[in-house]
Amino acid sequence: MARWLRPLVGALLLLEGAAALSFLHHRYEELVQALFRVQSQCPYVTRIYSIGRSVEGRHLYVLEFSDYPGIHEPLEPEFKYVGNMHGNEVLGRELLLQLSEFLCEEYRRGNERITRLIHDTRIHIMPSMNPDGYEVAAKQGPDSNGYLTGRNNANGVDLNRNFPDLNTLMYYSREISGPNHHIPLPDNWKSQVEPETLAVIQWISSYNFVLSANLHGGAVVANYPYDKSQDQRFRSHRRTMNTPTPDDKLFQKLAKTYSYAHSWMHRGWNCGDYFADGITNGASWYSLSKGMQDFNYLYTNCFEITLELSCNKFPPEEDLERQWMANREALVAFIEEVHQGIKGMVSDENNNGIAGAVISVQGISHDITSGDMGDYFRLLLPGTYTVTASAEGYQPLTVTTTVGPAAPSLVSQTAYKRLKSAFLSAERTKDKWERSANKEQPSTFGK
Repeated sequence: MARWLRPLVGALLLLEGAAALSFLHHRYEELVQALFRVQSQCPYVTRIYSIGRSVEGRHLYVLEFSDYPGIHEPLEPEFKYVGNMHGNEVLGRELLLQLSEFLCEEYRRGNERITRLIHDTRIHIMPSMNPDGYEVAAKQGPDSNGYLTGRNNANGVDLNRNFPDLNTLMYYSREISGPNHHIPLPDNWKSQVEPETLAVIQWISSYNFVLSANLHGGAVVANYPYDKSQDQRFRSHRRTMNTPTPDDKLFQKLAKTYSYAHSWMHRGWNCGDYFADGITNGASWYSLSKGMQDFNYLYTNCFEITLELSCNKFPPEEDLERQWMANREALVAFIEEVHQGIKGMVSDENNNGIAGAVISVQGISHDITSGDMGDYFRLLLPGTYTVTASAEGYQPLTVTTTVGPAAPSLVSQTAYKRLKSAFLSAERTKDKWERSANKEQPSTFGK
């Protein structure tokens, strides 16, 4: 695994002249061909796998980028993008195909920024979570597509209202001082979810994802948790009930990373609506139950936001290139945010990794856990934190560590010769790159 190195001056700029991309809408067969074409062009840093099938039997394909595809490297974070959850919201699907080709082409060209990103991050890209719904929407196309045509899966279910409702359990648990993370699933949850939802739940349970975004359409805003308000009197389109997570400031920072790297999202006025800085708390916009981004936060270690990327749910093909140029830098910059905060290993006195160790940050009532190898990743804003690692059968270990602009530093301690924890502070790479970039050089991202 390569180290996260300080880039050369001008590394922020991506190389121009990438291979021509087709700015067309891709049906299922064409999407599959596009993914396998990328894999064939970059076979040593990509892998294609399916997490399951849709109601009508279409594969839910994922394209992975890594210097060791198919392998989790200790201390290397896992990132994911999910598109086309609503079948008729298609821009995210096309952007993720464009991003896949772009990452491959820039890697082949030796682009230092992209090479670093692929070597130091395991990136998973799912262009379509709802291929059945897309095919329904695509039959009508952008000219005659109705607002809801193809939104749901083949069983007529809205997949973003189909995850187990962990918010209600969490709100109750908070009142009785119960767990604040990895909320247990209800006993009968499998009988209540669709095949696509089940596949995603099993997927995010198998990979220790750290950061994620799911791509939607119909508005232009970066939406962050919670989506569901604790006060269920507010369930319609009324911005009255801001419902923050314990990581609210961090989520705002993540959302702003995307909105300000986007060509116009940050301006606020889009699609006849206004969102300050181009971001919103989900419940403040409108409350919804059983959504995917809240589920990620409450059931796994993953921090997910929802990106609404276009006023038109099914934009015409002539608008796709403009949209790609507006989103390209934002898509790359958001992946880079997975490298902020702290990461480390939790191990015993024999250096055996301890899976499932709880990592608690003083003052933030949301814990994460270590993965199968004992490594953990805790996204945090710059600052000084008191962090405790604890595991059943071991004495807990508490250290103080600083997240800031300095190079990553390793702080290692041993407690009672039973539990050893190494904390590695990871800096905000994007800010450092911006400071080192030549300001006189033009951006290649249409800003």
